[in-house]
Amino acid sequence: MQCAAGAIASIIRAQQRIKIITHIDADGITSASIVAKMLERAGIKYDVEFVKQLDPCIIEKIGGDGGTGWDGGAGDFTIFTDLGSGLGDLIDGKTKNYAIADHHTVVAARARLPNELNPHFFGIDGATDISGAGVAYLIAKAFDAENADLSALAIVGAVGDMQDLNGCALRGANRRILEDAVNAGVVLASTDIRFFGRETRPIYKMLQFSDDPIIPGVTGREKPAIDLLTGAGVELKGEGREWRRWIDLTEQEKRSICSAIVRKLLSTGFGNKTAKRLIGEVYTLPKEEKGTPLHDAKEFATVLNATARHGKGDVGLNVCLGDREDWLKKAGSLLANHRSDLKSGIELIKGQIVQRRCLQHFHAQDGIMDTLVGIVAGMALNSEYADRKKPIIAFANKDENTVKVSSRASKELIDAGLNLATVLKECAAKLGGVGGGHPQAAGATIPKGKEEVFLDDVEMEIEKQLGCKGVDNGRNQD
Repeated sequence: MQCAAGAIASIIRAQQRIKIITHIDADGITSASIVAKMLERAGIKYDVEFVKQLDPCIIEKIGGDGGTGWDGGAGDFTIFTDLGSGLGDLIDGKTKNYAIADHHTVVAARARLPNELNPHFFGIDGATDISGAGVAYLIAKAFDAENADLSALAIVGAVGDMQDLNGCALRGANRRILEDAVNAGVVLASTDIRFFGRETRPIYKMLQFSDDPIIPGVTGREKPAIDLLTGAGVELKGEGREWRRWIDLTEQEKRSICSAIVRKLLSTGFGNKTAKRLIGEVYTLPKEEKGTPLHDAKEFATVLNATARHGKGDVGLNVCLGDREDWLKKAGSLLANHRSDLKSGIELIKGQIVQRRCLQHFHAQDGIMDTLVGIVAGMALNSEYADRKKPIIAFANKDENTVKVSSRASKELIDAGLNLATVLKECAAKLGGVGGGHPQAAGATIPKGKEEVFLDDVEMEIEKQLGCKGVDNGRNQD
C-alpha cells in the first residue's frame, strides 16, 4: 500500500493545481485537510468541494480531459478523498487525471484502478483499520516525510469514524499512523475512561450521555447521573462554583466513579466484557489548549461534524489547517447550534419510535435536518426510548422527492454479524436509490413514499444476517 501511495504522490507532485472533492463529515474534512496542507506546503494551488454523497452528476462535471471546472480549464487534477471507490469505474471512464484516496468497501468485483488507494485492495479492512484520513495521510507522508505531523488529523479522522471501538483502541494501519503521531509529538495516547466529553462536559453530563457502555439506569437521565457522582463522594462543582469536568478530577475521584459504574453494570447483569469497555485508549493533541474540544480527538471530531452537518465544511477545513481565531469561533458557534439541534431532535422523536420484529424506526419528516438525523438516531439508540437489541432506521425529508435514511446499531449486533452498509446499499438500490457506509452506521437516499417498502426489504436483509436472534447486549458475559 505504501508503494501505491508513493506512486500517487509522484503524480500529484507534477500538478500545478488540484481540485479536492471530499465527503462532508469529520473523516472527510480531515482527509481533505491533510491533502490541502500537503499541497499548500508544496506550493500547489488547490480548491476543495464538499459533498454529502458522490453521484454521477458530480463526476459528469469533471471535464473529459481532466478539467474540473472549478476555475475553468483543462488539465486540472482531481483528488477524491474519503469517497470515490464506489464509482471508481465511472470516474476512470470520465478522466485519467485523478486520484482516489478512499477506505470504503468496494462492493463491485473489480481490479484496483491505477490512481486509486483503497486499503481493501491490500487486504486491510477500511471499516476498522484505517480511515479516509489515514489513507490521505499515507499519500502525504509519501509525498514528503515532513508531513508526519499531519498524522494528528488522521487520528482525529479515525476516531470520528469510530474506528477505536474494536478493542477500545485504534488498531491495524491506524496503529502505525498513531506511532508516527506520537513520535512527532502531535498526539498522546493514554488509558482513561472512554466516554465523550472528558475535556469540556460537566461530569454529570458526561455520564448522562454515556454510551459504549451504557450505564443502566443512568444513561439518558440527569438525576441518576448526579446521584451516582454524589454517591461516589465526588463534588460536582469546584471552589469557584463552576461545573467540574473529568479532567478536573483527582485520580482517586476518577477511580471512585469508575468503580461505581462497574458495580452498577455487574449488579444489573452486564458481564466483565461490557464492564471492560469503560476504560480504553484515548487520544489527546498536546499542542492544543487543554480543556477545549480540540485537545481531545473525539471532541475535535465532533466539532468537525458540527461544521459538516450544517453545510459549513470550509469552517472545519480552516480549523484543521490551523486557524484558531475567526474560523475557530465560527466552529464554536456551529457546535453550540449543533448541540441545540440535537437536543430538539431527541425531544421530537420521544414516543415516535416504532418497533418491528427485527428493527425499530422513526420518521422525522421536516423536523430534523437530513444531515443530523443519523446522529439523533445514534443518540436515541443509547437512550431509554429505544431498544438496543435492534438496529434503528431513521428517516428525514431531504427534498420534496427524496428521503434521507440513516441507520445505527450496537456493537453487539455488529459482533453478531450485522452489516448495515450492505443492507442499506442493497435495499436502496432496489428502489433506485444509493446507500452505503459502515457496518455500524450507514446511510441511504430513497424516493419519498417508498419508506414502508424499504423497511420491509431492510427487515428481510437483517433477518438473513442475524435471523433476528437478537443479542444480550453484554449481559451475563464472562
